[in-house]
Amino acid sequence: MAIAPAISHRCQFRRFLPVGVWIVFLASVGFSAQSASVSSFQDPADLVRKAVNNEIRAAAENAHFLFRGVKTTPQGSTTRIYVEAKDVTAGLVVAYNGQPLTAAQHQGEEARVARFKNPDEMKKKREQEHENTERTLRIIRAIPDAFLFEYAGEETATGSVGRPGARLVKLKFRPNPHYQPPSHVEEVLTGMQGFVLLDADHYRIASIDSTLYKEVSFGWGILGHLDRGGHFMIQQQEVGNNVWEISSMSLRFTGKILLVKTLNINSTEVFSGFRRVPSDMTFDQGIELLKQEAADAGNPAGLAH
Repeated sequence: MAIAPAISHRCQFRRFLPVGVWIVFLASVGFSAQSASVSSFQDPADLVRKAVNNEIRAAAENAHFLFRGVKTTPQGSTTRIYVEAKDVTAGLVVAYNGQPLTAAQHQGEEARVARFKNPDEMKKKREQEHENTERTLRIIRAIPDAFLFEYAGEETATGSVGRPGARLVKLKFRPNPHYQPPSHVEEVLTGMQGFVLLDADHYRIASIDSTLYKEVSFGWGILGHLDRGGHFMIQQQEVGNNVWEISSMSLRFTGKILLVKTLNINSTEVFSGFRRVPSDMTFDQGIELLKQEAADAGNPAGLAH
């Protein structure tokens, strides 16, 4: 999956995070085409623009995957397998804290997935994912204006970041003081700064490391705020044939939603084992595939939303 759907259609976590977290995530992936210093081979603003355009193109491609995710929070870890169906994503819990599900947990998971047999519940799920995609595209469209960039060095891609052995250009970004967010969705962009790693040869985003350097309100302070010091990191890697997928994501934020509800996010999710699946797979077919995957691994379970 390209970062763009998170920057879009296939960004795993946009399907699994609550709206508040999603806003944080989207804000964190903003870049800009403002000219700063120039590297030895390319204007960083031009490099960012090309990478962003390439991520958007990649997001429109119809590649779907089955993959595994391990999400860790202060309360423990949850292991899921996911499959991207034709218009929605299904996820199957296979372990908590590295241990297979108990009979009671398995029963609870079965009850969760059963609710999607209700057409209204499935419609709600599709609509939510569509809204998240539209929110993502708003952020993408804001990229050329939201940030200023400067060259900060180069690295060689290794492990789960980028394309092994590729040249990665490191850029430092900060908010463009002249940027005026058109809605509360883009407001968080005004408080983010950090670094982005780009594959300079294939124009892909390998990593984004972003921090809130000030408290940021969204919805003119009515919807809530995020506290200073919040941190976001996303990493992406090539999984073959110039197809890139998100390999890990870390979120650490505190704040308020609707002025009264406390927001406290502290999680890291690592994704692996990407395998292509038919792009026309239905949700029901995806469920059956996940159940078969769990059974083949000796760990039958039910689906989790």
